Amino acid sequence: MSFNIVTFTLLHVALSLLAIVAGLVVIGGLVAGRRLRGWSGVFVATTALTNLTGFGFPFVRFVPAHGVGIASLLLLPLVLYALYGAELAGRWRTVYVVGAVTLLYLNVFVLVAQLFLRVPALIASAPTQSEPPFLVTQLGTLAIFVWLGRAALNGFTAGAGADRLMPASRAGTPAGV
Repeated sequence: MSFNIVTFTLLHVALSLLAIVAGLVVIGGLVAGRRLRGWSGVFVATTALTNLTGFGFPFVRFVPAHGVGIASLLLLPLVLYALYGAELAGRWRTVYVVGAVTLLYLNVFVLVAQLFLRVPALIASAPTQSEPPFLVTQLGTLAIFVWLGRAALNGFTAGAGADRLMPASRAGTPAGV
């Protein structure tokens, strides 16, 4: 069996997009004061797989995506421990919220960078990714995630008991409803 870069790329992109969608659902739940167990598991698993498969591509030099992948892989164990080991007790609740929002931001940061490398109109507007359109887009993305992080912290702290109040049969469903 030979290595097929096209199939591998499709797998990596699918995992990445699933991680982003699951992450948005998870953060939406946090803003509403709810822990969505099923979606949280999908989010952390697909984020880990996205990062790991990202290092499977042949490369000749270190690029920013590698740094983002390393940062994400270093953050993942903290998020996993906060979620499953500490079960969101005490300060681990905050660690989980900040970590989850940061992981999602890092996924979206790479998505934006990839779009500026692949979409002709975006390539024309920022061919070296150091031009104002790219910088403004990334700063806008960061601002959105800072706002989402604050909302998630406020919502999940205020709803500290909400995940315990959801019936067990519904707490683990991906929809969380």
